[in-house]
Parts: sequence; structure tokens; C-alpha cells
Amino acid sequence: MIDSWVAVADDSEFPIENLPYGSFRSGDSRRVGTAIGDKILDLVSLEAAGLLELPTGTFEEGTLNRLLQLGQTSWSRLRRRITELLIDREAQPLVMPALLPGAEVSMELPFVIGDYVDFYSSRNHAENLGRLLRPGQDPLPPSWLHLPIGYHGRAGTVVVSGTPVRRPWGQVMGPSGSPEWTPARMLDFEVELGFVTGAANQLGSPIPIAQAEDHIFGVVLVNDWSARDIQRFEYVPLGPFLAKSFATSISPWVVPMQALASHRVPHPTQDPPVLDYLREDSPTVFDIQLVVELGGGPITATNSRHLYWSMAQQLTHAASNGALVRAGDLFASGTISGPDSGSYGSLMELSAGGTQPVQLSDGSRRSFLEDGDTVVIRGWAGGEGRPRIGLGSVTGTVLPAQPVTT
Repeated sequence: MIDSWVAVADDSEFPIENLPYGSFRSGDSRRVGTAIGDKILDLVSLEAAGLLELPTGTFEEGTLNRLLQLGQTSWSRLRRRITELLIDREAQPLVMPALLPGAEVSMELPFVIGDYVDFYSSRNHAENLGRLLRPGQDPLPPSWLHLPIGYHGRAGTVVVSGTPVRRPWGQVMGPSGSPEWTPARMLDFEVELGFVTGAANQLGSPIPIAQAEDHIFGVVLVNDWSARDIQRFEYVPLGPFLAKSFATSISPWVVPMQALASHRVPHPTQDPPVLDYLREDSPTVFDIQLVVELGGGPITATNSRHLYWSMAQQLTHAASNGALVRAGDLFASGTISGPDSGSYGSLMELSAGGTQPVQLSDGSRRSFLEDGDTVVIRGWAGGEGRPRIGLGSVTGTVLPAQPVTT
């Protein structure tokens, strides 16, 4: 445990061992900060005061993008420096003016997102969904056990936690057996863990698996909202499109990989063995607890340790054909589900495709999301005698479909 001169509650998600980064708005100014307890440390003010060892103007855009471009050495140096300032009582008078009450600011997207890739990395989820969408067939696509399957999402519709999500319109297969244009009836959430990269490679140059994590800055919670009826009709043969591209929510705080270093667990055995370019010497995943709340209470709890494909494998495969990875790219795990029904990461699975509605704590039942529903996903590592490394939460409320005029 590290002692800081900043008062931090014992059950805080943001102890000094965490120090996540985010972008916030204070008055008319957009700034970059670090969370410590219930406070936000304004890094723009510290930079202006000459207290940080960073290139001038690293935070002047109010986002993390310039920091992401600096790379692993600068990320580590900054984290050490912030920690020093928060434990050195002689520095307290210099740092105190930069501490703001977290409740008095509004959070923004922490970085400008360049490209967005969503994977399909949980075997439990892939098998559950395969059985629901392709009954009687092998639930896993032929390539699933050999590579991290993914698709390119739409970066422009990634939004920060708290942003309302409007029910999308789309083509679905109607009762008559003909397609119809309608607001989605099977709106769903997806519990995911995402990561953001720094500048990683040159166009045409793959990222070796041994170097992949050197380019990963930190992680966020992700809710990749999904319209299952639209998805069912459109996804063959090219995969998700409009069923996914209308909204993806992320948490406002990016937790550095260093804060999660002591929360690694052995990677699930991959059988058959992967090809050499995806083989890790000491494969691990993170032990991060994930809880979903709907109707005022929790409805499912899972853990990122259930992922079959690691972050390093996801990133290496995404760049294995020479695709360019840039600072501010977002990669998401895909829905994370555990081995039993109490650990499924979507309503599609929890309700068995809508046939078994889920009982909520407010007494109502859901097969899929209704207008006005608020979904909250929380995540953390540690606790129970260890510092709790919180990822915060990602929240979104469903708005009715926009009326369409012709």
C-alpha cells in the first residue's frame, strides 16, 4: 500500500495505485486529469507549472492523444512523477491548487478515436451466440480457434459514458418472411473490455507478439450496444454492420496497464495450439470483475479472465497483415461471458434469445432493452485486502427511435 497526502477512502476505486487518465470539462475549458480518490488532479495545471517532465503542450488539446504518441518510456515516467507528487508532502502546496472535486466536472471522451476494432474473444459467448443464431450447426466459425475474429466498427459513434443511446432503425425479417424497415425490437447490451494504443507500427510492418503490450496504454469498459434482430438478418456473409454501428459507449477513465500488472492470471489453454505469430511465452489475461446493472440492480457478473484471446494476440493479429495501428485506436474484446448463465454478458444469452425473460430487481422482466432503460457496467480488479483498481462505470439510457419522415 502506498500512502498519499490526498485523503482517499478505503473503498475508493481510485487509490494512488490506480491513477487512471481522463478528459474533463471545467467551465469552458477541456482538460486532462488523473483520478485520485474523489478528486481529479488537473495535469494541464501541473504541466504549466513545470512539475511534469513532458514535451510542452502534451495536454493542450484536452485529450490523451499526444501522450499516447509519446510511447511507453514517457508513460512510465509520467506515472512515476505523478506518484511522487502525491506522496511528497513538500510538494503538497504546489499540487493542491490543481486538485479539483470530481463531482464538479463533466467527463468527456478521453481520447480522439482513430480506428475502432471489436473482437469476438470470449469462447463462452461465441458458443452461446452460435447456438442461438445457427441452431443445429457448429456454434464456432471454422477459424475461431485459430485467430481472434473481429470486425472494424465505426469510431464516429463511440461515445462517453452517460451519453443517451437512441434505438436504431433497420431491416429485419418480418413475420411474413419478408424484410421490413422498423425500429430494432431486440436491443441489447454487450459487456466488453477495451484497450487503447499508442503509435505502434509503420504501414506494412506487423507487430510481433512479444512487443504488442509495449504499445497498449490502458483499458476502458465498453458497452457495444447491439440490435440483435438487425444483426440476425444482415450478418451473413460479412458480419456485423448496422446492428453495431449506431452506438458504442466507453468509460471516461483509462486505467494504465501498469496499474493492472499485479492482476494477471494464467491464460486459458488454447487448443489447438495457435500459429507461431500468435504464441506468447507467458500468456496471461486480467482478473477484472465486471457487473451489469439494469432496473436498479445487478443482473449478471462476469470476469475478463474468461477471455480466450489476450489483448496482445488481438493487437498482433489486427496488424499481422501490415495494417497501421495509431495512437488513439480503440480495440474491444467482444462480449465477455463466463461458463454459466449467471455470468453471461448480454441479454441475448441471459434470456435465451428472448424466450426466457430476465427478472429485474424492480419486479419487471426483460427479454431485451426497452425505451427508458438505463444500463450500467462496472469493473474493478483487486479489493478484499488489496487496493481496488476501479475502471469506473459506463452508463447509457435508451431513447425511443427517432421518427422517420418521408
